[in-house]
Formats: sequence, C-alpha cells, structure tokens
Amino acid sequence: MAHFIYGVAENTGKGFFTAEDRRKFFLRGYPANVWMVGNNVDGAMWMAEKGGREKTKAEAQALIDAEVQASQAEWDALSDEEKASGPNNTRPADVILP
Repeated sequence: MAHFIYGVAENTGKGFFTAEDRRKFFLRGYPANVWMVGNNVDGAMWMAEKGGREKTKAEAQALIDAEVQASQAEWDALSDEEKASGPNNTRPADVILP
C-alpha cells in the first residue's frame, strides 16, 4: 500500500487547510495545485472535500514539471537587469516528489 495519495485540488486561500488538518494527516502542497496527503481516512476525506482529483505519482510529477518548466522559461526570458533586481532573483528549481 502506498504511503501517500497524490491529487490536484484548487487552493482557495485562507482556510483551504487548517492546523487541525495538519495534525490529522500529512499534507504538503506543490506547484500546479498538486497535493500529497497521507494515505489514511482523514487524508482521503480532505482530498474529496476539496474536490481533488486523484493522480498517480507519475501524473502528479508531470503536472509539477510542466509548471516549473514554464516558470523557468519565464525567468530565462527576463533581462539580466530584471533577474538581478527581482525579489526572487534565482531561477525556479526543479521539484521532485518524494
């Protein structure tokens, strides 16, 4: 049995997840609104309540890769001055699901 459930759910902002949720199950967010939750009843219920669509790990990684690559291309297109002066003056890093 897998330790985690991967899914996509639109983050609606404040209250999307609570401290109580974090105590009940493992929860981590990634680019592209990908969420990794503990594979237990509480994690599965949270994903369902948020209208999440379950994905395989490979599908979730592909969504993350696409979003990160788009951000990297956007950063690469900046001028040297913009890269040096921006608040996030580093190129977005690749993200690998554990």
